[in-house]
Amino acid sequence: WDNADFSRGVGTTFYQEFSTLNTAKPPFVRDVEAKVRRYMRSSYSAAWTLKITWEKAPAYSSRTDNRKTITYQAVLTTDGFRSYILMLYQDGGMQWDYTRLTATNVLIGYT
Repeated sequence: WDNADFSRGVGTTFYQEFSTLNTAKPPFVRDVEAKVRRYMRSSYSAAWTLKITWEKAPAYSSRTDNRKTITYQAVLTTDGFRSYILMLYQDGGMQWDYTRLTATNVLIGYT
């Protein structure tokens, strides 16, 4: 995610924290739990979840072109013992023109 460039005032980053240890769970957290259960094939009940959204993020360097932007999210969640991350990208995947980026070994996700 270090190839996003917000220096020109294009795009926004925001987050929302959900502490659900002893409270009712909003639909978003229930959806995260369902995804973890489905992908990991195990029971899961979130105690804490953090949603980070990068909205309309231009690629580095935005000085050259900030018209192609991408919206993506990282969702971190834990039950206090196990932790997971969901990485969500807008429909259509990465919209940046990777041939114009400084680095050409671009990945969606992490290793």
